[in-house]
Amino acid sequence: MTFTIPIDNGDAVKNAEADSQRTLYPYVTGTSIVAIKYKDGVLMASDMGGSYGSTLRYKNIERVKAIGKHSLLGASGEISDFQEILRYLDELILNDNMWDDGNSLGPKEVHNYLTRVMYNRRNKFNPLWNTLVLGGIKNGESYLGMVSMIGVSFEDNHIATGFGNHLARPILRDEWHADLSFEDGVKLLEKCMRVLLYRDRSAINKLQIAKITEEGVTVSQPYSLKTFWEFQAFHNPTAGAEGSW
Repeated sequence: MTFTIPIDNGDAVKNAEADSQRTLYPYVTGTSIVAIKYKDGVLMASDMGGSYGSTLRYKNIERVKAIGKHSLLGASGEISDFQEILRYLDELILNDNMWDDGNSLGPKEVHNYLTRVMYNRRNKFNPLWNTLVLGGIKNGESYLGMVSMIGVSFEDNHIATGFGNHLARPILRDEWHADLSFEDGVKLLEKCMRVLLYRDRSAINKLQIAKITEEGVTVSQPYSLKTFWEFQAFHNPTAGAEGSW
C-alpha cells in the first residue's frame, strides 16, 4: 500500500532558510580575551588567531572593537556571531546618536543591552556562540563586565575568557591592584598572554592590546611576545603521564 504525504514546498523552503541561520556548532573561533581595570581606565588583550576547527586558519582577526564613545568590546568564540553582535551595536549607537541630546550610552548600559541580547537568543534556542567582555569608562568611573553565550553576566576588576579563565585568572588574582599604571598593566596582560601561548593550542603569538580612557580608545598595532621554550617540562611533556596507549 502506498501513502501520499502532501508537502508544502513554500514552508519547506522557509524552514530551510530558518535552519540555516542557526549556529549549531562554531566553525571559526577566537580564543581567550584578558581584560583588567587600571588607574586610568581599562586594558584589554587578545590574540589575532581564528581557528577553523583545530586548524589555525586565520591569523589576522581583530577581536577587540570600540563601541561608541565610552566602551570597548572583546569576544571569544564564533567570529561570524561576533560580527552579527557588532551590527546590533552599530544600530544601537546610531539610534542613540540620533537623539542628539548631549548624552551617550555608557559601558554599563551597553553591557546590560548585551546581556539581554544573549539571554534572548538563548531562550530562542538560537544562541550567539560568544563570550563577551565589555569594558569602558564614563564620568571618571571604570567599568568591566562579561556575558556568556547563555546570558550569564557579572562585573569584576579583571576578567578572562576561554582558557584564560583557568590559566590567567590565578595570575590576575595574585598581581592585580587598583593603582596599576599603564605600563604595569600591559606587563601583566603580556604575562597572561605568554602563559596562554605556552598552554593553549589555539593561541598564536600575534596580539593586540587596547586601552580605553576618558580620552578615548587606542588599539595597538599587532606585535609578538618574546618567548622561551627551553623549560624542562617542554622537553618531554608526556613524562609521568604514560598510559596503556
